[in-house]
Amino acid sequence: MIHLPQLDANSDEPIYRQLHARIKASIRDGSLAPGERIPPTRELAGLLGLNRTTVAAAYELLEAEGLIRGHVGRGSFVAGPNDPGPAASGAMEWEDRFVANRAPDPPVPVAAPGTDLISFTSARPAAELFPLTEFRNACREVIDGPEAVEILQLGSPLGYAPLRAYLQGQKRPDEDLLITNGCQQALDLLQRLFTRQGDCVLVEDPIYPGLRNVFAHAGVRIVGVPVGPDGLDVEALPRLIARERPRLIVVTPSFQNPTGATMPLAARQALLRIARENRLVVVENDIYAELRYQGAELPSLKQMDDSGDTIQMKSFSKLAFPGLRVGWVTGPRPVIGRLAELKQWTDLHSDQLSQAVLLRFAQSGSLESHRQRMVEAGRARLHAVLSACERYLPQGARFTRPQGGMNLWVRLPDPLDASELLPKAQRAGMSFLPGRYFAVSRQEPGALRLSFAGLPPEQIETGLAILGRVCQEELTAARAAQSAGLAPVIV
Repeated sequence: MIHLPQLDANSDEPIYRQLHARIKASIRDGSLAPGERIPPTRELAGLLGLNRTTVAAAYELLEAEGLIRGHVGRGSFVAGPNDPGPAASGAMEWEDRFVANRAPDPPVPVAAPGTDLISFTSARPAAELFPLTEFRNACREVIDGPEAVEILQLGSPLGYAPLRAYLQGQKRPDEDLLITNGCQQALDLLQRLFTRQGDCVLVEDPIYPGLRNVFAHAGVRIVGVPVGPDGLDVEALPRLIARERPRLIVVTPSFQNPTGATMPLAARQALLRIARENRLVVVENDIYAELRYQGAELPSLKQMDDSGDTIQMKSFSKLAFPGLRVGWVTGPRPVIGRLAELKQWTDLHSDQLSQAVLLRFAQSGSLESHRQRMVEAGRARLHAVLSACERYLPQGARFTRPQGGMNLWVRLPDPLDASELLPKAQRAGMSFLPGRYFAVSRQEPGALRLSFAGLPPEQIETGLAILGRVCQEELTAARAAQSAGLAPVIV
């Protein structure tokens, strides 16, 4: 029988690795006997207060090492002496061949289409708002057009020239632009160009895990700058710069992910001044700025930077059709030239058909019409999530109040732990991302992200009602245990 292992959420070792090590030790010392059935991933996840994919990742390692065997329809069992291991069966021992580190904790999966789970886990646009008729028209016009053959040939690593010209607009003479496969590739290219193992990069804390992991995977030291109601804490920068000597800082000034916070004008000016005084490279992630639902627009760091040194990332992914993977980087010509070289070594160039279709979609006016619909829908969804948080979250909960974007940040009252609440919320019909997925150096057990832009107002209302009910049940149980003088039990 499996004994529930003790796992340390504050350890540098990912949770799935800890779980793998604990079960492996139980198999080695005989606590788990050959042929013994181990709990299904969903059951063990519920018992430990983990996400199912975390447990599945641990089981995959155990199976790859020949310690357990999965049988369709029956479950997983401890391997016996007669079970052929990978070497005996002639299979390659792949785990021994890999040199790349695994990613940190596997992300919480997005609810599959057709399920009843109300998922606040993914910061993506609402699929039901996609203007498919206009998109199909743009596809037909490109495919039937005279440049179709050229578009389907190999292209420049800088990107499809007509789209680059459209996006550059009134660019500075010393700047250039590179099309990438979304902002994630842009981050990867910037990491390769500017950092080496052991270098330091300043990022917001909490931060989007895809950004954090790009640098962490390369062995770069990541130092978090706290994020407050007004975004990045600019006053903390001089001390961190003097102490850490970072190579660059990556910042999302507008509707930051995961908090939704926006830096005011004075803070943006201060950031640029501090960066200029310390010769610090600024990378601006500006993918949410066009999704402003209320309040006055603010200029981007790129627009404010008279020196032209700020490197800016933008994308179509948060506005329309994230599956097309078209983003871009604007920066000084020497930077873009070197990024283009790195991109050519990586994948030659981004898909030209997607670029040409998005260009036609934009030139036809369909993109701007769609943006206006997105803003109108986003305004209603933001109002719905703020109102629902007010009504349903327990007393003592705090949450950000963004003016746009796709996310807001919740801090639940003690002793609630978002990671422990997640499986209970999922069983009740809703899902979210616990704060630990976004932490750099500050662990906030009670924090979680709600991504609201992809859900209609009525589902937002229902989902927050479920979360509020689960929170209240846990608070009631904790108070009862405290009154009885009992230590809280994690179930």
